[in-house]
Amino acid sequence: MSIGLSFEQAITLGVLAAVVAALIVDKFRADVVALTGAAVLLMSGAVEPVQVQAAFASPAIIALAALFVIAYAMERSGLLDQAIRGGVWLAQRTGAAGIWVVMGLCGTASAFLNNTPIVVLTAPVIRDVSAKVGLDPRRFLMPLSYITVLGGCCTLIGTSTNLLVNDMARASGAPTFAMFEITPVGLAVALAGAAFLLVFSRPLIDRRRPPLEGERLVTMPPDHSAMVGDPTVFVPVQRFRPVHALVSFSVFVAVVAGAALDVAPIAATAFAGAVVLILLGIISADEAYQGLRPEILMLIAGMVVIGLALEQTGLADAATRRIVGGIGALGPLFALVLFYGATLVLTELLSNATVAVLITPVAVALAESLGTSPKPFVAAVMIAASAAFATPFGYQTNALVYQLGGYRYMDFVRVGLPLNLVTWAVAAIAIPLVFPF
Repeated sequence: MSIGLSFEQAITLGVLAAVVAALIVDKFRADVVALTGAAVLLMSGAVEPVQVQAAFASPAIIALAALFVIAYAMERSGLLDQAIRGGVWLAQRTGAAGIWVVMGLCGTASAFLNNTPIVVLTAPVIRDVSAKVGLDPRRFLMPLSYITVLGGCCTLIGTSTNLLVNDMARASGAPTFAMFEITPVGLAVALAGAAFLLVFSRPLIDRRRPPLEGERLVTMPPDHSAMVGDPTVFVPVQRFRPVHALVSFSVFVAVVAGAALDVAPIAATAFAGAVVLILLGIISADEAYQGLRPEILMLIAGMVVIGLALEQTGLADAATRRIVGGIGALGPLFALVLFYGATLVLTELLSNATVAVLITPVAVALAESLGTSPKPFVAAVMIAASAAFATPFGYQTNALVYQLGGYRYMDFVRVGLPLNLVTWAVAAIAIPLVFPF
């Protein structure tokens, strides 16, 4: 069958293939790869300068940048370290049960804060405490990473993926999500995943090796993926400053409450909160810039440009027609299940931002073609683009514990693959109940 592509479509398809290949090979920084693709599309005329400008000024970019500053202010105040000290006290007195409680608290925190600093700060503590009470740290380090990822699925700001998916849905003409609209689905998936880990992670993890001794989370292997940023941005130990901690946490609560009560969009409340922290002297302007994590912002902006090119040139619409032709006759529920699975597989291979940008416009177009609400399919992208666990390199927190715990690659496959299946099944039930077709 002949496939007639315009010049813009051919360029866009070539850029997409090259970007995906470069991300899979992982020999170059992900943000540089995405920006290179965006530059080629801009020079070729596949996207207009005004569209590129809109991508770099999208609400998702503004919200993420501001939230990074607020989270960095809380981390600099020593608030996270204090919380972890409380968890250590509990774990040392109650053993394995206390360690699971600490991980549950980390999952709760990750619904509102980026999970990378949470894991960076907590993983060495979990390792040391479990060793002190005579337990193998490998029982807990991998579940710690998974639980923080699951916690991030529970709110709109829990992960940059959700914000990006929401922004791409808005750009595609679909209704956007409120702060806690995804929470019922995310919470169901997170609870099911946590229950699975609590019961099955221990027998599934290979424990036939000698216990860990004396390893420290000090050095990291070269990381070319800017998917979740560089953990060295966050200093492991901070002096506790009560006033700074109280003010930064209060501002964060106000930001979340303002967005949840629809006082203003999350981009506006977060931006205002970050400025307030600078004006109050809680964090200096230089420190705020340190917390911005531009590698993540540039990755997202570059991928948004590629997503816009797919939509503008009609490639996304063509892909959707193919998908609808294949699964549309099977009904929206079956289409949703298959769509979730396809997104899950892509997330194991590519970054969350890449999947969010490429798949969200397809999700909206698929729903329109099926004559259903787009929200179930957009919600599926939000969950599946984060909840992928079968490899140690699909998410940086997995890579962190992979090194620290001395795991084998197949440890992640044994635990992560069934966890993928469990969360997939729960999501397939929960999404249509919360977001009817």
